[in-house]
Amino acid sequence: MKFGRQTTLRAQATVTGVGVHSGSPVSLTIGPASIDAGYVFIRAGFDGRDREIRATADSVIATEFATVLGERDKPLVSTAEHVLAALRGMGVDNATIEIDGPEVPIMDGSAAPFVTAIDQAGIVAQSAPRRFIQVLKTVKVAMGQCFGELRPYASGFRAEVEIDFKNPVIGRQSYSLDLSPEGFRRELSRARTFGFMNDVARLWSQGFSLGASFENSMVFDDERLLNPEGLRYADECVRHKTLDAIGDLALAGKPLLGAFRSFRGGHKLNHAVLTALLADRTAWRLVDGETARRTRNAAEAGRGMAAGMVAPAYGPNVS
Repeated sequence: MKFGRQTTLRAQATVTGVGVHSGSPVSLTIGPASIDAGYVFIRAGFDGRDREIRATADSVIATEFATVLGERDKPLVSTAEHVLAALRGMGVDNATIEIDGPEVPIMDGSAAPFVTAIDQAGIVAQSAPRRFIQVLKTVKVAMGQCFGELRPYASGFRAEVEIDFKNPVIGRQSYSLDLSPEGFRRELSRARTFGFMNDVARLWSQGFSLGASFENSMVFDDERLLNPEGLRYADECVRHKTLDAIGDLALAGKPLLGAFRSFRGGHKLNHAVLTALLADRTAWRLVDGETARRTRNAAEAGRGMAAGMVAPAYGPNVS
């Protein structure tokens, strides 16, 4: 986690594809934004004009199959989580995201094409210090057997995600990561979205997954993964759920200093945990990069002192 200055993109970069739910072609362009702008979606040609919406928790109007941003009951941008995960994961603080359709293109089902676009645009530092939302106390949300929480963690942002599917090919998987651009690129960005063959007819009848294919989704039946190329990671499903969580939590509007943990979570739970945190003004505070750095150093020094007090005076192999 870097505690220095805010960043934005040096130039614009464009990707084109289809929406995984709508099946419609769409073009998306990421570009620079001003200090403290955060992430701003620009829906081109909506109702005859361009509409802007900041990517914040307050802008979320649906979380059933994807994270949807809009105004009241009027959706503007659907499936926002993968491009948001790429921006947050790569350490971009401020960006515009212009889109000419109702849904972010699914690309290959991962965040990797958006990382490539970020590399193409380039990242530049801005003159203002990076600001963080620092978690001060644990906030937890339970939904039946599922739960999620955000807790204090001074070293940056940490994700701890566990999934448990009845499908025997996936089963129970867990994954944890301290977020950094290098770690996101290597460990998470290529993890793809996934689904199940026995859900396809139901989703199609409800108007979802119309653009899903083996080119942009992992598809499982009860016995195997159906994609001929196989998995990109042995635990790709839980890594994709971690990627989704990073994208959903990017709707905090600023990077989080804290640890997120979830069990059997999804977009709805991720959003519920974030909104519960932001609703409790005793659970967080805004800090700049220098304050965050001092907090981290103090925490690490405290751990070192505690370890020193209990450490033996000699190693186990000294006689």
